[in-house]
Amino acid sequence: VPDTKSGTPGADAVKVKGNITWVAVADAVPAEVRLYERLFAADQPGNGELLDELNKNSLTTCAAYVEPSLAAATVGGAGFQFERHGYFVVDAKTAGARTLVFNRAAGMRDGWGK
Repeated sequence: VPDTKSGTPGADAVKVKGNITWVAVADAVPAEVRLYERLFAADQPGNGELLDELNKNSLTTCAAYVEPSLAAATVGGAGFQFERHGYFVVDAKTAGARTLVFNRAAGMRDGWGK
């Protein structure tokens, strides 16, 4: 079907929930991405020692590549959806530094395949 982006027959009969944009490595900009999880390992913290109740895996830092337009992202500006990992914002403490840093502000609900 010439009217669809993919040209796949019948593709226009399926309602698209969203599009994923892939970034070519040659055009990508390096960045650091911080994935935050629950701070406490316990469902109801406060019953034991505070340090023992912390989730030692609450922060994962990853090297990533992002599209070049994100180099102009600012603190307090729009958030960005990174593929299926969630919504990210510019890190306020490192803004303006040589390396772009994005913090996950909200995860994605896992509804794939439902």
